[in-house]
Amino acid sequence: MSHEVFVSGVGMIPFVKPGTSGTYQEMGEQAVRLALEDSGASYDQVQQVYAGYVYGDSTCGQAAVYRLGMSGIPVINVNNNCSTGSTALFLARQAIEGGVAECVLALGFEQMNPGALGAVFEDRPNPLEKFIESADEIEGKSEVPVALRLFGGAGLEHQKKYGTRDETFARVSQKARLHAKHNPRAIFRDEVSIEEVLSSPPMHGVLTRLQCCPPTCGAAAALLTSEKFAKKHGLRSDVKMTGQSMTTDFPSSFEGKTMMQIVGSDMSQAAANDLYERTGIGPDDVDVVELHDCFTSNEIITYEALQLTEEGGSEQFVSDGDNTYGGKVVVNPSGGLLSKGHPLGATGLGQCAELVWQLRGEAGPRQVEGARVGLQHNLGLGGACVVSLYQKM
Repeated sequence: MSHEVFVSGVGMIPFVKPGTSGTYQEMGEQAVRLALEDSGASYDQVQQVYAGYVYGDSTCGQAAVYRLGMSGIPVINVNNNCSTGSTALFLARQAIEGGVAECVLALGFEQMNPGALGAVFEDRPNPLEKFIESADEIEGKSEVPVALRLFGGAGLEHQKKYGTRDETFARVSQKARLHAKHNPRAIFRDEVSIEEVLSSPPMHGVLTRLQCCPPTCGAAAALLTSEKFAKKHGLRSDVKMTGQSMTTDFPSSFEGKTMMQIVGSDMSQAAANDLYERTGIGPDDVDVVELHDCFTSNEIITYEALQLTEEGGSEQFVSDGDNTYGGKVVVNPSGGLLSKGHPLGATGLGQCAELVWQLRGEAGPRQVEGARVGLQHNLGLGGACVVSLYQKM
């Protein structure tokens, strides 16, 4: 028997630059306390914890939640690259949907270093070896950091295939800053012009510096409950997690010899298609989206993968303003990874928090009017993609 799952509480601390945050334990504790306060629950009611982070030693999750209590419950540590937070959320939802538990905490945090992402362990194979080898076949060898190289190359490929202009990619950054202006938890809140984006230092492919998300420290959490548990304990049940779909790479990720597929366009499309089919909710029903804009190129690619526009339609979608207030759907009202920041383990749960606030009508000046259906997309190279749907009750 499948049980419905509700997001009873969310919490998120401001995302900040490396070197200016508390420790991962402090950040994780703060986010959990906010989620519990938001829900009306206490930590001793939590039956399981899924704690997500990428950079850290084993059992960091325990170190964070032990600050709230040592209740002997299962604490499972999760690492799935940039989709870590939503993977923790996926596992927490499965536990409730399957009837294994009724009150589960999903937590994500990251204490990052400045600069581009790199391998921590140099004495063993890199899990992205196949991705790098495939990029070498397409573009030739390069010393560019791997994420920048792959997503920059994917943007260049989209440009060559569909005629996407440099200005269109830059508009994504401009929109992100405009949205983040109203988000006190975002790391970058100053507006930028298209000209400023394009004139910032070139990085790789179509990308300039202002089109790349910053390394960030932060934490976010969500408390998921069954309907029965929420009613019994007087917890919030005004937002339902209608469904999720999680995919990993297909043979096409590499066989197609395209950079867009290497960075997960097929994973995203398959997860979205599966979710739409299983829930009966389609892209035209969605009011607000939080998607994985680690680079502007990925936002452009993902519009099409999620069927927010037709294949090759992102240029027109952006030009018409259909990705912002007054358009077809508001994408990344939080400012997204580009402006809100990207603390890897926390990102998926930060997206969840934003969508819950939007569906409750609690997003303040960035509120999407009449929002009833929210879509979340979180992607990690290596790879994994989680797409989630939320509904206002």
